Amino acid sequence: MPRSRIPEEIALDGFDDCQFTLCATAVAWPHEPAVVDYHATEGHSWRLRLSHDGAQAARLGAPAAGEDSNTADASARGTASDLVLFFYGRIPLDSLNFEGDRRIFDQLVAWDPSV
Repeated sequence: MPRSRIPEEIALDGFDDCQFTLCATAVAWPHEPAVVDYHATEGHSWRLRLSHDGAQAARLGAPAAGEDSNTADASARGTASDLVLFFYGRIPLDSLNFEGDRRIFDQLVAWDPSV
């Protein structure tokens, strides 16, 4: 069965909202610090930094002077629609192009900062 596609503008807004309202938290990340990048094929990217200070989300643009753009421990690339569907558990990580430490994605999926 083909999966439904979320319209591009809605998916981009939705994933952005997820990063800044659902992922960002001051609750300590209970694992080794990590950096996760998400790249929408429509040209938008986000970075999630996970540490004892919690999870901080940022939109990625061109790297700032002196900043290494390849610092992510894990990254996932797909359409904005697929990123949203992955975030909500509707499609598996294997549906996206991912690189790096898969364990970080597993830890993110299992992490509930509200407990």
